[in-house]
Amino acid sequence: MKIVIEFYRTRAADDAHAVIGRESAEAAGLDEAIEIARLLAGTLNMPQWPDAVTIADADGATIYSGVIAAHTDERPTS
Repeated sequence: MKIVIEFYRTRAADDAHAVIGRESAEAAGLDEAIEIARLLAGTLNMPQWPDAVTIADADGATIYSGVIAAHTDERPTS
């Protein structure tokens, strides 16, 4: 299915949000769409790290909306 992924920042004071990135992709289902969004969150060149993501289908209906884990520059330790 064709999906549109929007990454955005939120403002806690009034719950306002601003889209900082948008990508279209093909996904076999919702699980794959969420995985694509997670990968893109770390690889897209966006002006800020996104707080949340919304995934919509080709008709514009939201099929997923959620918070993205906080960005950290720390590398995992072995």
